[in-house]
Amino acid sequence: MSDLAALARQHRLITDIAERGLAPLVIVGPSTDLVTLTGHIEDGTHPLSRIATVRQLPDSTVDSVLASVQDWITDFDVRGVICSGEVFVDPAGVLAEALVLPGPGAWAARVCRDKVMQRVILRDHGPSWRAFAPHERDSVTSDVYPCVVKPAGRMFSSGVVRVSDETELRAALAAYGPDEAILVEELVTGPEFSVEALVHRGELVWSGVTAKITNEDSSRFFTEIGHTSPAKLPLPQTDALIAANAAILKALRFESGITHAEFRLRDGQPVLMEVAARLPGDAITMMWHLATGLPLEPAMVDLALGVRPEYPAPTRRAVQRFVEHRPGRLTDVQCAGHTVSWVADDGYWPTVTPSGAEAPARCASVMVGLPRGASLGPLNDSYGRSASVVVDLPWQADPDSEVRVYVDQVQLAIDAGTAGSVTH
Repeated sequence: MSDLAALARQHRLITDIAERGLAPLVIVGPSTDLVTLTGHIEDGTHPLSRIATVRQLPDSTVDSVLASVQDWITDFDVRGVICSGEVFVDPAGVLAEALVLPGPGAWAARVCRDKVMQRVILRDHGPSWRAFAPHERDSVTSDVYPCVVKPAGRMFSSGVVRVSDETELRAALAAYGPDEAILVEELVTGPEFSVEALVHRGELVWSGVTAKITNEDSSRFFTEIGHTSPAKLPLPQTDALIAANAAILKALRFESGITHAEFRLRDGQPVLMEVAARLPGDAITMMWHLATGLPLEPAMVDLALGVRPEYPAPTRRAVQRFVEHRPGRLTDVQCAGHTVSWVADDGYWPTVTPSGAEAPARCASVMVGLPRGASLGPLNDSYGRSASVVVDLPWQADPDSEVRVYVDQVQLAIDAGTAGSVTH
C-alpha cells in the first residue's frame, strides 16, 4: 500500500518482491496520478513495470481497503503486506493481522498513525501537550509560550508552526480545516534525530540513528532540510536514543516491520516527537544503503514474509542536504559533472552503488523532488523543497564540510516573475 511518490522512491521493494517469484499487488490512494503510474507499469524499462496490478482507492480507511482486496485474498495466496506510505499504515496493519501475516499489529499501527493517541499512550516519553477536538476549536489555548501547534492528522511537517503568543496561535488555527484535531505542545529545544529500526516478531534486530536539520532557526516552521546517517554523536547519546526507541516499541507491542521515530535530545535525554510504522522519508533509506553497503528494502520484504533479516552496521556516513531557493518558477537544475534526476517527472529515484569504507567523499545523487515549472515559495513544510544532494563519505570525515562542496555546485534556474506557493 503506497502512493506514486513513495513507489518511485522505494522501487527496490517492487524489484525485490518480483525477484522472489512473488507478484506485487499495489494499492494507491487518491493523490496518485493513476494514468502516470499505469504508463510507468506499461513501460518495460521502468523499475515499476514489475507491478502485477494496481488498484486506486478514494480513501485510505480500513473499511475501504478491506472491501477492495476481497478478490485478491480469494484469487491469490497472499504472503505479505507492506505499507510504504503514511496514509495506509492503519489499514495495512489491520489487513496483515486479519490474514495472520507478519506486521506491526493492528493496535501498534493504529497508534502510529494517530498523533493524539501517541501522546496519550506514550505520555512518559514525549513533551507536555494538550489536544483539542474540532468542536473545541474556540477553546484552544496554551499555558506557556512559545509553543508548537500542529494538526494531528497531517504529514510532512504540514501545518506545524511555532507560536509566540495568543495572537499567533489564533492566526495558526485559522489556517486549519474545521474537522482537524489540534495538538498544542511545549516547545522542546535541542538537536533532532530519527531512529530507524527493524523489528522481527517483537525482537529489535537493527537500529540506526539519523541526525536532522530543520529550518526552525530561520523561521517559525520545522521543515527538514538535511539528514546524516548515521548521526555523528557520542556513543552514550546514540545508545540513549536507541534505548528510548526500544522502550517505545515495547510499549506499543510492535511485532514486525520497519519503524521511524523522531526525537529531540533535551539536556542529553530523548524526548519523543512522533513514531511511524513505515520506512523513513526523503533519502534516508538510500543513505543507509550507502552507509552500510546493503539496501533496506530486501530486509523490509523479509520482515513481511516472516524472515528474520540480517542487516549490517554502517562503515561510512551519508548526508542529504536540500538546496536553498528564492521564490519563483523552477525551470531547470544543473550540477557540473553530475546527472540531475527529476524524480517527480521520471517516476523513480536513481539507484546508487555503495563505495568502499575508505573511499573518498563523493556525490552519489542530485535530485529534484518537484516537477519542472513548479512554483517555489517559503519552506513552510516539506512539500516546498526543491533540489537536494546526497553525499557519502568516510566515517571520520566531517559531514557538513563534505556536503557543502556539492551543494554549492547546484544551480537553480528560477523565473522570478511567477513567485508563489507550491501546489501540493
